[in-house]
Amino acid sequence: MGSRNSLGKPIWTRKRAAVMKKQHISLGRIFGIPIGLDISWFLIFALITWSLATSYFPQGFKGWPVAEYWIMAAVTAILFFVSVLLHELGHSVIALRYKIPVRSITLFIFGGIAQIASEPPSASAEFWIAIAGPLVSFLLAGFFGLLQIVSSKLVPILALAQYLAYINGALGLFNLIPGFPLDGGRVFRAFVWGVIHNFQRATRIAATLGRAIAFLFIAWGVWQIFIGNLSNGLWIAFIGWFLESAASAQLAQQHLHALLEGHTVAQAMSQNYALIPGDLSLQQLADEHILGSGRRFFVVEQAGLPVGLLTLSNMNKVPRQEWAGTSAARAMTPVAQFHLLRTDTGLAEALEDMNMEGMNQLPVVTGGQVQGILTREGVVNFLHTLQSLHHSNT
Repeated sequence: MGSRNSLGKPIWTRKRAAVMKKQHISLGRIFGIPIGLDISWFLIFALITWSLATSYFPQGFKGWPVAEYWIMAAVTAILFFVSVLLHELGHSVIALRYKIPVRSITLFIFGGIAQIASEPPSASAEFWIAIAGPLVSFLLAGFFGLLQIVSSKLVPILALAQYLAYINGALGLFNLIPGFPLDGGRVFRAFVWGVIHNFQRATRIAATLGRAIAFLFIAWGVWQIFIGNLSNGLWIAFIGWFLESAASAQLAQQHLHALLEGHTVAQAMSQNYALIPGDLSLQQLADEHILGSGRRFFVVEQAGLPVGLLTLSNMNKVPRQEWAGTSAARAMTPVAQFHLLRTDTGLAEALEDMNMEGMNQLPVVTGGQVQGILTREGVVNFLHTLQSLHHSNT
């Protein structure tokens, strides 16, 4: 359900963030935060609407016209996702108060995710950012609970309020399970961090507890299957698998960030890149710069300034017969659509930028001049070098 990402809430969101970027619908901005709708949302919206219209509402509120069941089900499903959005905004607003950028909030099949750009600066910040989402959910549960009282004679509104009071309360409670990286796990990490004053160790402790809780969910789900509750058992086991994957991935990400800590883009970037003018045709580029050289990406410049990045993927989006008449500037990804890195940018931050932008390489620019190019392959090679140096010293 509701979740947030601080340098990749669980690590599975690193690839997912790139996928989301390619297949999501922009809904605008709230407090300057881009709000998006992943296409997977339509599936869960349809499932919730169908479940409410054919089961939940007919069982509890008999005698409605069929159309009314479906209309109220759709409205209720939309308000549920509005509730999820408010849950994520709760995290995001507190993060902004601590001057932590929030890159986006996206609603998708598992609920919602706030892409928070960095880890909190202190244990108290972690606590308040983590607890804000569940508090919003409990406030919404209380609001819809009061709405039940004042709308007791308006049966459709009563039905809507009853469901939303329940689901928001359940959302808040579920997220308080101390299974990292759920909100409750982050609250637990905040307490541990505050006691031992070591963020990395606190993360390992919280993630280990999260994995233990995940295995309990899996065991409970398997037990439910054995006693005949197949659908409930599968769902519980799936939740456990999801939590275990997220906690394990967070541990792996923590190890990665520990390796990259203190290292900058300047140490891993490559100066083996090509600058091309924006008016160069794709056909000329293929004939003169790609064939024979094996280059797969180019920095496009105009008036001496970098204006975009052109990859083979960009070129393949243009029909081959149009290459002669298509310039590099028309086919490139403009710089406005991704982050330009600096030589002093931390490698962990740069890698997160790549994941968020769905890019395999990003230019490194200082004073308007390209200093190099950072690629995923370059980061991986740098990590291998770090690990080799570590092993040689042990």
